[in-house]
This record gives sequence, structure tokens and C-alpha cells, in this order.
Amino acid sequence: MRRSKLAKAARLALTTVGSTAVIFALLPSAAQAQTASSSLTVNATVTSNCTVSTSALAFGNVNTLSGSNVDGTGGVTVTCTNGTAWTAAAGAGSGSGASLSNRRMSFGSNLLSYNLFTDAARSSIWGDGTSSTVTVGNTGTGGAQNFTVFGRISAGQSSLPAGSYTDTVAVTISY
Repeated sequence: MRRSKLAKAARLALTTVGSTAVIFALLPSAAQAQTASSSLTVNATVTSNCTVSTSALAFGNVNTLSGSNVDGTGGVTVTCTNGTAWTAAAGAGSGSGASLSNRRMSFGSNLLSYNLFTDAARSSIWGDGTSSTVTVGNTGTGGAQNFTVFGRISAGQSSLPAGSYTDTVAVTISY
């Protein structure tokens, strides 16, 4: 039985080449592998995004009796997706009665007036673009973009008591 299976699996062919007889075994051919293909579509949507961080504007020790303005600087860092236009606005702050044109740091019920500017000459008040204020804007590069915030405590506030005056100003990035 074994021989008949082998005989079925292999067929012999006899060929004469010149005076030599050559026997070829004809085996069943191996099955050809078949293939099929398709394309995989891959996609993503990169969205416009921005982040913002700040470094404090610290005026340091202020002598209100000097009769001079006291200037200081702080910073804002904006990082936006490449090609994303952005605008940075500043709020009035949290001091009682503060406005964009007259911000106020507080120490208890005492208020120390100051303001924020977008230029070293301190001529353009940083705000929300209303009431003669300006915003800061640019187009994102995918990397950090820094700008300086210029502050000034105006002279003539000599009636204030000594203390640690603070304020918090909201910085809003629109994109």
C-alpha cells in the first residue's frame, strides 16, 4: 500500500539522451502562494493650540518718598502651534477699584497704583485692546515666544504705609 501511494505521488519518465537512459521523477508541483493587497489610509488633524506662562514683575523695594517713578519688568512666554496667530491680553488685576489704566496692588485696604506696558518707553498700556490699551500678538512657530512686560509705579504715593503689596493680573491668549 505504501508503494502505491508513492507511485501515485511520483511518476517516472524515461528519456534517452544519446545512448544513456535517464529517468526523471515527476513530482507534484508545489502550490503557488497567492497574494492580495490594499492600501491603508493614515490621517491626523493637527489642531491649533497655545500655552502661556509668566515670570513675575517684581518691583523690589519701593521708596514712595523719593518722588520718582519705580520701574520693573516681568515676562510672558507664549507657545503656539506653528502658523497659529495669537493675541495676549492683560486684565485689570484684582486690586479694589483697579482699571486697565490704573491697576492697584493691595496691602490690606491700602492700594499702590501701578501700570503695565508693552514698550520700554512705557507709553502703550497693556490691556485688552479697549480704552486706549493695546494687546501683544504674533504667529506661533511651535517654539516659545517671549515678550517683556514693563511696569511702572508712579511717583506721588507717599501716604502709603510700609508693607508687602501684591496684585494678580490675568493673562489671556486668544488664538
